[in-house]
Amino acid sequence: MKITRYLPAVARVLMGLALFIFGLNGFLNFIPQPETPMPEGAMAFAGALMATGYMMQMIAVTLLIVGALLLLNRFVPLALALFAPFIVNSLAFHIFLERSGLPVACVFLALELYLAWAYRAAFRPMLAARVTPA
Repeated sequence: MKITRYLPAVARVLMGLALFIFGLNGFLNFIPQPETPMPEGAMAFAGALMATGYMMQMIAVTLLIVGALLLLNRFVPLALALFAPFIVNSLAFHIFLERSGLPVACVFLALELYLAWAYRAAFRPMLAARVTPA
C-alpha cells in the first residue's frame, strides 16, 4: 500500500479547507488584517474591487463553493476550473503589487497544478482542439 495513493485526497482536502475558510472570512472577517499597510498599488486594486459593490462577495462565494466541492469530493474538476482564474489573478497581484503573500499564492498554485494533473483525464475532452457538438 503506497502512501502516494493518498496524496490527491490530502491535497484536495488541504486546499478545500483553506479555500472554505478564506471564503467564510470574506463574510465573517475573523482572520485579522495584517499590521503592515499594503503598498499603494495593492490598496488601489483592492479598493477598486470593493467599490464595485459585488466583486469581493463574488470572490468569497466562489471560494466557499470551490472549497466545499473539494471537501465533499464532488465535481472536483469543475472546482479546479472555477479556481484557476482566481489563482492566476492572485499570483499576478502578489508578483506585481504585494509581495508578502506570494509564498501562500505559490502553495495554492502548486496544489492546483498537482490536482489538475491528478484529475487530468477529466480535462482531456475540454482540451480537445476540435469537438463536434452532440
